[in-house]
Amino acid sequence: MRWLGRPLTAAVAVTAVLSAVPAPPAASPATDPAAAAAETGNTATVFYYTKTKNWDRYNLHYAPDGGSWTEVPGVAMEAACTDWVKRTVPLGSAEGLRATFNNGSGTWDNNGGENYALGTGALTVKDGVVAHSDPCAGGQDPGPTPGGGNRATVYYSTRTLGWTTANIHYRPAGGSWTAVPGVGMRAACAGWWKKDVDLGAATSLTAAFNNGNGVWDNNKGADYTLPAGVTTVADNTVTADADDPCAEEVPDTAAPTVPAGVSARADGVSVVLTWEPSTDDTGVAKYQVTRSGGTGGEVVSDVGSTVFSDTGLEERTTYTYTVRATDAAGNVSAASAAAIATTGTRPPAPASGRPLATDPRKDPIYFVLTARFNDGDATNNRGGSQHEKSGNAANDDPMFRGDFKGLVNKLDYIKGLGFSAVWITPVVLNRSDYDYHGYHGYDFYKVDPRLESAGASYQDLIDAAHAKGMKIYQDVVYNHSSRWGAKGLFTPTVYGVRDSQWSWYYDEKQPGFEYDGLTVEPKSGKSYYNGDLWSTAEPTGNTCVNWGRPTGAKSPEGYTLYDCQWPSPTSGMFPKALYHNCWIGNWEGEDSRSCWLHEDLADFNTENPQVQNYLIGAYDKYIDMGVDGFRVDTAVHIPRTTWNRRFLPAIQERVAQQHGAEAAKNFFVFGEVAAFVNDKWNRGSVNHSAQFYTWKERKEYSADDAKAALEMYEYEQQQGTGNQPTSANAFLEGNSYHVPDHSRFSGMNVIDMRMHMNFGDASNAFHNGKDSDDSYNDATYNVVYVDSHDYGPNKSSERYSGGTDAWAENMSLMWTFRGIPTLYYGSEIEFQKGRKIDCGPTCPLATTGRAYYGDHLAGDVTASDFSRVDSATGAVATTLAQPLVKHVQRLNQIRRAVPALQMGQYSTDGITGDMAFKRRYTDGGTDSFALVTVSGGAAYDGIPNGTYRDAVTGDTRTVTDGRLTVAAPGKGNLRVYVLNGPGKIGADGPYLK
Repeated sequence: MRWLGRPLTAAVAVTAVLSAVPAPPAASPATDPAAAAAETGNTATVFYYTKTKNWDRYNLHYAPDGGSWTEVPGVAMEAACTDWVKRTVPLGSAEGLRATFNNGSGTWDNNGGENYALGTGALTVKDGVVAHSDPCAGGQDPGPTPGGGNRATVYYSTRTLGWTTANIHYRPAGGSWTAVPGVGMRAACAGWWKKDVDLGAATSLTAAFNNGNGVWDNNKGADYTLPAGVTTVADNTVTADADDPCAEEVPDTAAPTVPAGVSARADGVSVVLTWEPSTDDTGVAKYQVTRSGGTGGEVVSDVGSTVFSDTGLEERTTYTYTVRATDAAGNVSAASAAAIATTGTRPPAPASGRPLATDPRKDPIYFVLTARFNDGDATNNRGGSQHEKSGNAANDDPMFRGDFKGLVNKLDYIKGLGFSAVWITPVVLNRSDYDYHGYHGYDFYKVDPRLESAGASYQDLIDAAHAKGMKIYQDVVYNHSSRWGAKGLFTPTVYGVRDSQWSWYYDEKQPGFEYDGLTVEPKSGKSYYNGDLWSTAEPTGNTCVNWGRPTGAKSPEGYTLYDCQWPSPTSGMFPKALYHNCWIGNWEGEDSRSCWLHEDLADFNTENPQVQNYLIGAYDKYIDMGVDGFRVDTAVHIPRTTWNRRFLPAIQERVAQQHGAEAAKNFFVFGEVAAFVNDKWNRGSVNHSAQFYTWKERKEYSADDAKAALEMYEYEQQQGTGNQPTSANAFLEGNSYHVPDHSRFSGMNVIDMRMHMNFGDASNAFHNGKDSDDSYNDATYNVVYVDSHDYGPNKSSERYSGGTDAWAENMSLMWTFRGIPTLYYGSEIEFQKGRKIDCGPTCPLATTGRAYYGDHLAGDVTASDFSRVDSATGAVATTLAQPLVKHVQRLNQIRRAVPALQMGQYSTDGITGDMAFKRRYTDGGTDSFALVTVSGGAAYDGIPNGTYRDAVTGDTRTVTDGRLTVAAPGKGNLRVYVLNGPGKIGADGPYLK
């Protein structure tokens, strides 16, 4: 994993929910709750935007908080101003209402099934976004009577803000402020809002702007000073005596072209709808999909792409779909030609919540950053506080973009490549400024809602993968939480004051609102709301030193900084019993296992039973859901004694208890022991070398886990590299396989960091890898990859760019040598080669190795078996035609057909050749023996006599004298001569031929 620095300013993003789903809420037979409300009391005037929907009529179906619903279809709305209708409803003592909208004929907008939660006063609902303002320029200006005195014409730009409404909150010089949120501005042209202000005798005004929903632009706390006359405000820049920014702009009245090529395909009770992109002079903003058929009536859904997956439909029912395109100005195309699909029967649900429980060495691994892989549901996309600063907003590329639905939709792509295990990044609810990767855990007992959708929960992903014979390996973090602690264990309170400097950052506290990363808090308009994290008053039991005292330093904006304003290990903010209170000084020293890695990563005191129980309980939940294994993040930063005493036994016990002994035996745990060096032992420190973690303890230590960690560290350092346990579990005895001895196995396998660091070329990785194999408990379980979400070979910060031939050679070695081949998403097409893997929020994700991959997966793909693609259309068909894709597909075919390449021990005895070796696996009726050479030629001496067939070419050799010589197949190519083997496996490709 990688760590990000603290941002000094917070950008603001507003996320719109763009979906309309069919079912109205349940309604009681009241005609209007107003009848039951007192004539005096609260009211709400609800404005609804009409240009996008373009219905013939509009109804508001609502219920005051605590009251009953209107009778369907609700009460009629009336014209308000251009593109808006409204309805004023009395609420009595209620302080809000739940609402939906409809056209009176069965077409609904109920906020994606969640209903709209509205307050009191003037409210707008526009394309799923709620704001507190009057879009028809309601509100009263202070100051003199309009028409007399000076006048200011203010234009405000929202082009980079994403606001759907704008208000100006102001006061003429010497006058009084408008009431919050100010007065509504009117749309002047694309991205610009306008308001004429009468100043009377004043020659200027002070102003701030907001979206009517708690998100403000107050010029970084300084407010704006605007003169009389025409003024523009754009990106904190004021231009006086400005030209009218809309004077030369011709209003956009042209609708996009009608969507063409609409096709509907039924799969069980789901329908996948695809169409060709429409064109428009200013760009298509979204599509409206209208479905009719079944008992649910007509349903309209807003879609951001040209693929729509409609799930949970009725069995054996015909549905008709049409599509309209909408541009940013709200112009809507005519409906497309209809596409028709008839659903089949509901497929039987796969057995839920049980791991596949087979030997993990059989399963090559495909590694994805879930949030960056494929977007199946745009409504759970979130940009967070760094959306603007990072440059992601300019690319329309929110950090949380991919999700479980997107991954489920492309499991056939991964299966078609030949992979039968998927390693996904952490799934727990995260909390930080840039937390899409999953390593900033906040609520370890909750799946992050930004990854889930209706019908695509984490359990649904696990079950869908299992139904295809594929495993899910969940990335887990035991070492640290987010900087905001761990909900249910400890969350720090920081000092915060909502004064003129910091009100932009500290959101107003909203009792009852619970952060989940997805839900937008209505007052702030943020999904990254922080009002629950701070306090001006010193909290009870506070241990942070100098609470709220100015530090004497200033932020880059010139704001006063205070003690206890930000989580820190040395401030006393975190209790020592639960969190370590120090920074790492020596990365190969003991403190690397008992101090903070970074301020984003609050370091658990994992030797404390309360912390241990919290983490064990959390991960029991995911074991119970049926995951097939854990990839352990930052494993080296927890003492081996703690792993061996607490966490690893707990995993084994829970799996055995829930799923049986065989499942426990094959539950695959592999740790990231980050030894970024090119030698066998990490700078001579055994405690910080990957292979060290595969062994049980060989000595008794103190019953106190903290003391035991120190005792073990000191003892093993004194033993040194020359007195560590060794194993022959990965090696043949001559040509014979022997039963491995796992009696001293800790329960944790590891990522092969030495091969990873040396994969500048395959030969270097091979020779370095086998040099370390006697120090692992069993190197045949090592997870082998070239690059990842953190580093490329030799600790490079760029994705591998050694060339296609070199990639092919690396893959040929990984798929035939001991260990489990693992591929980082997109490497099959050299995705983002040479790009910086990660730069945090200092550059757009689109320019990094963590870029969004879904554009390469657009279209449909089906795979009936591993490495077998039955059909593919669109961009994914182009992706699947790439040379490395063909290469990895065939490598997976060959490896899957030869057990020796999956689970076999190996030897280089009696063999000449650079990357040449023999492997054997024997178990019961299985006896698989293979001779392998990668790129170069080889000669084998002392091998068993018999008939050998090459799995690549089908060449057959009969050995009678224990010798076989193989000519060099060429870079990236290989030969796999299997004793009594099946012959040629798969078809020739660009490298295997």
